[in-house]
Amino acid sequence: MTNLTIEIDSIIDLTDEQFFQLCQINKEIRFERNAKGDLIIVPLMGGETGIINAEISGNLGMWNRETKLGICFSSSLGCQLPNGAVRSPSCSWIPIEKWNNLTPEQREKFLPFCPDFLVELMSPDDSLSDTREKMKEYLENGMKLGWLINRKSQQVEIYRAGKKVEILDSPETLSGKDILPGFILDMTKIW
Repeated sequence: MTNLTIEIDSIIDLTDEQFFQLCQINKEIRFERNAKGDLIIVPLMGGETGIINAEISGNLGMWNRETKLGICFSSSLGCQLPNGAVRSPSCSWIPIEKWNNLTPEQREKFLPFCPDFLVELMSPDDSLSDTREKMKEYLENGMKLGWLINRKSQQVEIYRAGKKVEILDSPETLSGKDILPGFILDMTKIW
């Protein structure tokens, strides 16, 4: 099942706080919101995608536990992008300084910015063109490094601030380079 978009911007002007409360009241439904204000219902993951997402998040979390360079988030995180959209990447990371600069109230709500690093893991029914648009949106809103992982085609698209998108066919590893120094993701467990 693909994402379902509900166009409400012409009927209801849903505030950020109202959208946050809607998400809290309906925890069993994964919502995103685009820059126009439309609600997007994101289907839950299937078993295979859930396993792979846990593998990626677990590896990122282990690296972060060792380096203590930042904070990692799961796919249940909401990020309020500067353009007004609220997105939920498969997993993400921010430097510790960004977390430390948040107030206790900000820590309880959607992140008020785009993560520095994130992964979008495509489910079998996800639209490649829609996921690419989301990755471009992340870049335009502050992401420094992003990986779009397409298991169906065994490709990874690497998005870096200020650079052209790099497409890798069946890579054995991915490197966090200067954004996540020393982080290497073993892709053989993903494919």
